[in-house]
Amino acid sequence: MADVFAVADELGPAKIIHVYEPTIGLKGILVVDNVAAGPAIGGLRMAPDVSLTECFRLARAMTLKNAVAGLPHGGGKSVLFGDPKMAKEQKERLIRAMACALRDCRDYIFGPDMGTDEGCMAWIHDEIGRAVGLPGELGGLPLDEFGATAYGLVQAIEVAAEQIELDLKGARVVVQGFGAVGRHAARMLADRGARLVAAADSRGSVYDPAGLPVAELIAIKEAGRGLGEGDVGEKLDRDAVIDIDSDIWIPAARPDVLDDRNAHRLRTRLVAQGANIPFTLGAEEYLHHRKVICLPDFIVNAGGVICASMELQGASRSQAFQVIKERICANTRQIMEVAKRNNQPLRQAAEGLALARLRKAMASRRWSIY
Repeated sequence: MADVFAVADELGPAKIIHVYEPTIGLKGILVVDNVAAGPAIGGLRMAPDVSLTECFRLARAMTLKNAVAGLPHGGGKSVLFGDPKMAKEQKERLIRAMACALRDCRDYIFGPDMGTDEGCMAWIHDEIGRAVGLPGELGGLPLDEFGATAYGLVQAIEVAAEQIELDLKGARVVVQGFGAVGRHAARMLADRGARLVAAADSRGSVYDPAGLPVAELIAIKEAGRGLGEGDVGEKLDRDAVIDIDSDIWIPAARPDVLDDRNAHRLRTRLVAQGANIPFTLGAEEYLHHRKVICLPDFIVNAGGVICASMELQGASRSQAFQVIKERICANTRQIMEVAKRNNQPLRQAAEGLALARLRKAMASRRWSIY
């Protein structure tokens, strides 16, 4: 299917760069969406089926995320075509080559994303010195190791749960995507007394209404196996988690897992979007009419990029986590109040907040691009 790219608007994109070197199998895209507040920070995503459209949508999400979080950074995203589970030597060669190809694009700072981690950022740092989410040995704040995104997500869940009078103790949680964000979120919620009743990864899902042992599931993933390959819970198809009753549903995998075709299947009270653009706008509007609280991605999963920005400022882990808590809790409360007052979807309230802050930044610039 041909890639479909959204039309540029007043916000961006500032630039689109295609990277292609067939002799080593390198194919990638960079979208720098908006840099009014400063150089863009956005992750490098690696997957066989990434596209220009996905890259642009993710870059725009980063623009809104960084603006609403009050960071001195714009939004961008890069994607690299390939299987992230390829041999380490081949993956390193492609990522180093991608970094070198974008060496002169100084208004973009690489960060980890799906298919990449702090080790990949170390390779980029070695090549061009422009990456965040670095290993601790290089003075970084490794986002996945610390669970920075999940930490912010759980802070937002606590705020929303209080607003809708949902007791986290005993609350039924479903996590769709048991990667870095999903597993940390499951662990943190379990520490607060919540019950993980279902979890899914790319190979399948597991279910137990009495509660799954989070530590065992994490051990299964760390051993390189799929959730369904362990001796835990009832084995189900990957998408079966959409149909399981829950109080909190966390999408933490790929874009558009919920759309107009399957949104009616979701039975939950609160959605906290751990992934970027996990639902279509149609799905979110449907959930709004059903009175389901759907916390937008660029509000509640900003913990990772806040941590990355703090890393650039030389902050400690505790300082970064304090800022994550303060900003995500404040923004979650604000959009919930505005949405309730105006009877509008949470995303609409969130976009209004982000755009107001972004336009102020743009008004201070002679041009909105470098």
